[in-house]
Amino acid sequence: MARSNFLFSKGQSLFEVVTALGVVTIIIVALVALASNSIHNSNFSRDKALATRYSQEATEWLREERDTNWDIFSSKAETPTWCLPSLSWTAASVGNCNGDYLSGTRFQREIFFSLVDAKTVGVQVIVSWQDAKGTHQVNSATTLTDWR
Repeated sequence: MARSNFLFSKGQSLFEVVTALGVVTIIIVALVALASNSIHNSNFSRDKALATRYSQEATEWLREERDTNWDIFSSKAETPTWCLPSLSWTAASVGNCNGDYLSGTRFQREIFFSLVDAKTVGVQVIVSWQDAKGTHQVNSATTLTDWR
C-alpha cells in the first residue's frame, strides 16, 4: 500500500500547475505594462525637450529680428498670429498652423504677438505635437522692446 501512495503523490496536481501559470502570466503582463509605460515616458520626455528647443530657437530668432530692424519687426507684430515652420518670414504664414509642421518633424510652431505700446511687443511661442495620448504643447512667453 505504501508503494501505491508513492506513485500517486509524485508530480504536480493540475490545480498547482494552473495556479503557477496564472502567477507567471500576471508577472509577465506587469513587466510588459511597465516596459510600455517606460517607453512612452521616455518618448514624451524626448519630444518635450525637442519642443522646448524649437521654442527657444524661435525666441532667439525673434530677438535677432528685433535687433536687426525694429520697424520691420514691429510691423510683423501687428499681425497677432503666425505659423513659423522655419525661421524665415517668407516661410511663415498668417494664422494658426493647419498642417504646417516644422520640416521633417511632427511639431507645429505658432507665434502670438501682442502690441503693448510703440516700443514694446509681447511674444508667446507655442510648439505643439500629438502622440497616442493626445495633444501636448510647450509655451514660452517674453517681452521684446526697442532698446536702441
